[in-house]
Amino acid sequence: MAHSSTEDLEAKEMDVTRLQSSHIYPDDLPYVPKVGVSPRQNLFKEITAAAREMFFPDDPLGRYRGQSQSKKFILGLQSVFPILEWGRDYSLIKLKGDLIAGLTIASLSIPQGIGYAKLANLSPKYGLYSGFVPPLVYAFLGSSREIAIGPVAVVSLLMGSMLRNAIDPVANPAEYTRLAFTATFFAGITQAALGFLRLGFLIDFLSHATIIGFMGGAAITIGLQQLKGFLGINSFTTNSDIVSVLRSVFSAAHHGWSWQNILIGASFLIFLLITKYIGKKNKKLFLVSAIAPLTSLVLATFFVYITKAENKGVITVNTIQKGINPSSANELYFTGKNLMSGIKIGVVTGMIALTESIAIGRTFASVNDYQLDGNKEMMSLGVMNIIGSITSCYVTTGSFSRSAVNNMAGCKTAASNIVMAIIVLLVLELITPVLEYTPNAVISAIIISAVVGLIDIEAAILVWKIDKFDFIACLGAFIGTVFESVEIGLLIAVCISFVKILLQVTRPRIAILGNIPRTTIYRNIRQYPEATKVPGVLILRVDSALYFSNSNYVRERILRWLTDEDDQLKAKDLPRIQHFIFEMSPVSDIDTSGIHSLEELNRSLQKRNVQLVIANPGPVVMEKLHASKFTDLIGNQNIFLTVKDAVATFAPKMVEEAWED
Repeated sequence: MAHSSTEDLEAKEMDVTRLQSSHIYPDDLPYVPKVGVSPRQNLFKEITAAAREMFFPDDPLGRYRGQSQSKKFILGLQSVFPILEWGRDYSLIKLKGDLIAGLTIASLSIPQGIGYAKLANLSPKYGLYSGFVPPLVYAFLGSSREIAIGPVAVVSLLMGSMLRNAIDPVANPAEYTRLAFTATFFAGITQAALGFLRLGFLIDFLSHATIIGFMGGAAITIGLQQLKGFLGINSFTTNSDIVSVLRSVFSAAHHGWSWQNILIGASFLIFLLITKYIGKKNKKLFLVSAIAPLTSLVLATFFVYITKAENKGVITVNTIQKGINPSSANELYFTGKNLMSGIKIGVVTGMIALTESIAIGRTFASVNDYQLDGNKEMMSLGVMNIIGSITSCYVTTGSFSRSAVNNMAGCKTAASNIVMAIIVLLVLELITPVLEYTPNAVISAIIISAVVGLIDIEAAILVWKIDKFDFIACLGAFIGTVFESVEIGLLIAVCISFVKILLQVTRPRIAILGNIPRTTIYRNIRQYPEATKVPGVLILRVDSALYFSNSNYVRERILRWLTDEDDQLKAKDLPRIQHFIFEMSPVSDIDTSGIHSLEELNRSLQKRNVQLVIANPGPVVMEKLHASKFTDLIGNQNIFLTVKDAVATFAPKMVEEAWED
């Protein structure tokens, strides 16, 4: 029996070999497999599947299936409040890591919070307020372990620029602050809505290249803005473009620069840059650079206090009110002329803050090998900013520099944000009166040293090497930000991103395929110069779906290519093209306009006595071609599973020669 079954198996294998070889040898009347048509799905099921794939690709309800009601309730609470999940396994070892990390990022958060508030044209106290309540809220709702919450440079600059266009912060500081709280409220609403409606994919419209350019331009703009405090200039331009800032700086050179402020700023900037270099070169010494900003703040404040330098030309921070965040719920604009300004500013700053924080969260989640739910993270950030808006905070998000320090300091959970918030609380309750002696020059030095890292020249060079169009987007965002404003730079970044998408959709790549010698493989002749064209056959591949936006271009480009090929063949006295093989494996979908263009293409080809042949259409495309009767129009005998099968049918000598070689 065993011997008999072995013979049967060998016989079957020989039959399979014959079937496979029949694709190669045309003398055997080769078996050519037909392209299958998927059974048509119910319309409701199609819509449901498409909606599920668009809005719920991560299957968020999967963990609830098969669970008891009580378990579902617990899982629901843990989903809303992740602290209930990781808090169950919390230990002294984790507490130690979070305590060290929290103390470390607090040393960065306090001086940066004061500086970034001034960047937003707000009182320094709001920077400290924003380093207290939002981190506490995020610790309960956020799902990232490493993100350090607080004010960030780019969002502060963007918000300050947009707020100043609506209300003058010098003439109407109270209204300006109210508008900042209102914008923060609507930033939170925007973020929470995007997460709840699972529209997080919208933030992906800002490409990596445009973000590099925008961040670099914003860093230079922020650095230039700090020249006011660094040089001790009292009268300074309200514009943020480089021309206006430099004009303002040099016009004040003869009478407005203060050597005392320059000395303080330059000394501590050199100190901060040296410590940053040390921390970058030796990862074990990262704490040196992490505590350097707070060390600079303490030393500069102490120096001014004991020398009474504030009376000798050193410009210091205004008095910071002692105590924790007061309520600002009654200060939000829900009516009046400032409401629309608050909504507009909130939507823009909320989206940028979201983009930065999600990118940071995904980066560290990948490094530490765990999954981050982007939509849940958006809702957490949204609720955090909504609560922040009614507790005297402005827009906060994840900071890359502080999050990197948080990770390197050994944080284990989001509890490091709680530790940081407690330190900020102690500063608000005990130390704020002393901060009035803090010189503006040291705050400027801290901000300049912090934003230097946002200028990523290596990344820009890499973008240039990889994709020139991406580099144009990067450069456009950079130039718009530096030479005009942050808003214009952001607008240019978004516009260039959309232009790139439109170009890719409306002008897809089309490649001529040729046969790689001694094989039955067909590839792009530009990528493989040794590939040879099949006599009498033109093989093209379109690397895109066929939609209304590109179908006419594809049809016209194919006909133009066919004309060019015929002209070249005629000039060489070679046989003309008789078959056009359309390789459709990259065509993931087709709409009615695409099918209509194929019908027009077929009519044009018939007039030229050229047969249209389709190779390897996908299931969705094949289903639509079948439903539209296009398969009947060209004949099922002209639809093949592979290019090799099509060539074997219409140019069998080519396949036979390839096999013999």
